[in-house]
Amino acid sequence: MFNHIQKRDGRVVDFQEVKITDAIFKAARAVGGEDRQLAMELTLDVLRMLKAEYNGQLFSVEDVQDMVEKVLIENGHARTAKAYILYRNKRTRIREAKSDLMGAVQEILKETNRENANVSNSPSAKVLQIAEVASVDYYLNRVIPKDEARAHQEGDIYIHDLAWYGKTLTCLQIPLARLLADGFDNGHGYIRRPKSIKTAAALAAIILQSNQNDMHGGQSFAFFDRDMAPYVTAEYRRQEADVKRAFTDLQITVDAEKVDRLVRERVENETYQAMEGFIYNLNTMHSRAGAQVPFSSINFGTDISWEGRLVTRAFLQAYEKGLGKGEAPIFPNVCFKIKSGVNYQPGDPNYDLFQLSMLVACKRLFPNFAFQDASFNRGFNEQEEEVAYMGCRTRVIANVNGPAVTDGRGNLSFTTINLPRLGLKAQGDLSIFWRELDQVVDLVIKQLLTRYDVQKNLRVKDFPFLMGQRLYLDSEDLAREDKVEPAIKHGTLSMGFIGLAECLIALTGQHHGGSPTAQELGLKIVAHLRERLDQATKDYGLNFSLLATPAEGLSGKFTKKDRERFGVVPRITDREWYTNSFHVPVDFEISAFDKIAIEGPYHKHTNAGHISYVELPSAPVHNIAAFETIIKAMYMADMGYAAVNFPVDICKTCGFNGVIPEDVCPRCGGGVISRVRRITGYLSTLDLFNDAKKAEERNRKTHLG
Repeated sequence: MFNHIQKRDGRVVDFQEVKITDAIFKAARAVGGEDRQLAMELTLDVLRMLKAEYNGQLFSVEDVQDMVEKVLIENGHARTAKAYILYRNKRTRIREAKSDLMGAVQEILKETNRENANVSNSPSAKVLQIAEVASVDYYLNRVIPKDEARAHQEGDIYIHDLAWYGKTLTCLQIPLARLLADGFDNGHGYIRRPKSIKTAAALAAIILQSNQNDMHGGQSFAFFDRDMAPYVTAEYRRQEADVKRAFTDLQITVDAEKVDRLVRERVENETYQAMEGFIYNLNTMHSRAGAQVPFSSINFGTDISWEGRLVTRAFLQAYEKGLGKGEAPIFPNVCFKIKSGVNYQPGDPNYDLFQLSMLVACKRLFPNFAFQDASFNRGFNEQEEEVAYMGCRTRVIANVNGPAVTDGRGNLSFTTINLPRLGLKAQGDLSIFWRELDQVVDLVIKQLLTRYDVQKNLRVKDFPFLMGQRLYLDSEDLAREDKVEPAIKHGTLSMGFIGLAECLIALTGQHHGGSPTAQELGLKIVAHLRERLDQATKDYGLNFSLLATPAEGLSGKFTKKDRERFGVVPRITDREWYTNSFHVPVDFEISAFDKIAIEGPYHKHTNAGHISYVELPSAPVHNIAAFETIIKAMYMADMGYAAVNFPVDICKTCGFNGVIPEDVCPRCGGGVISRVRRITGYLSTLDLFNDAKKAEERNRKTHLG
């Protein structure tokens, strides 16, 4: 009767009426029917109606399916029709999902997406991101409960690192001292305790790389100066033995003071070279199948021993020098700990290192500064436990399931709330806002628990380095087949938030940077979020915490979804990005000290991590006193973690550093310019920023006065 039919993709293929019979029969069997003869008779009805409707014209698969539904209903087979419709809808969803997936793969094959500015455009990166797209599709459609998946897809919340949802954890403060002292096995053989500072530094880089392959987030050393100090001591002994042997062979007698001076010069040179090699390694060695360099951080600044001070000084000097042509190192993230009595005031034993850290920061943007005397960090210092930061801003310290320590712990997962959407939905009605806010917090807590239930059932063998080498607290007694819950219960489950500024505009007409009333409401909102998570900690016996979200790819995603839903709303959805966490909008004109005063009070509420910045027009290399004034204002504002931003443009030909407004180096005339900027806490080059973050960077106002 018919020869051809048009497929959904436009192809014209041979018509096969048996496919209609098969579809009707499958639908009938789904509701208990077994009469294939009836299915064949109904097929004839479908064919007659198609002939009458199209009279020899070409029709499509969709046309046939519409006709099948009509025939089933008109012939009294309502239950079969319902089963057929449900099956048809299911197949449609699967096709659409496959189409979306293939579309995403096609885009990645052209160029890797730029949600993460630390991922290159290499073949390995493309393969990794294709795998991630497939994983996201799988988890959203097969694993995550529908209400949680829908909230993520529609933009109420954002489940971070969704591609890694059920396979790993986020980040870790690695116990470097123990790994170096006891040795470790990264899968290809046992690595014994190093006997020199160069070897120790090389192994430290290998440790960061090895653990990055087991996790999707940052890898960090919380006490780099203290943990590397024993290998400076070992280097001293090695050099001392070598010097004494040389003098003995030459039959020369030298007093102990001269030997010590010569040995120290050698040790200082070896330590500098070790730190230089460490920096080079972290900017060249790759992890995640070659897709990116390890997302690494180090913390130092408070070890007052000669050895610890030397590690800090040598690292800062090597970092200030830069890479081969003077390029700015992108990794590691460098966190200098500031503590009164140790390095904060003139006369403190490490005040000179604080001065050096600022000199380096004035050229290289790093170090950032971690304030140990903040009200929420000081209590741990009294227990002789320093607070360290990692990655973009993550902070892990309090623990309801064990000791409040930094080493051997990290974040398990985090999910972000879309605050601007809640403000837009409330339309200025705070009673609606608070109700909607609590509902979404309930959902996020539920979602974090859902993910934790998946993570806790992973086994030691799933983490060859992380758990196999006992990096996590309380993983020491776990066997290869054991579940990891006894260890990861010490980690944190974090809820984040984005766009407090836009939310406040939606609710009050102004954001907290220009309105004391909005500031009061902003602090109330963030304090409420913290209270909810503190209560969840008590209710579930897990470490729930509040994060000032480092929204990189997310910044533009939420905005796009809300523009589609609410239209273009001035000062909210009329830009490409939402403002990070509790920050004052980047395009708002405000003095540095006013910005610090406004953002400072939010740090104590965001116990999972936070960071604040001040933007300068250029590197303040000739005004260290002003730079120190800014850092100390941050300290006095009760901030936990902060940094100073300015443009860093580098000529790839001659190494010139400075502000280069055009693509021509003022020194050599070269036109290959690397533009290093901070993105959500770490450094990258502008060409790797996504479009939303590029737009945000273009609109950043400097903070003077």
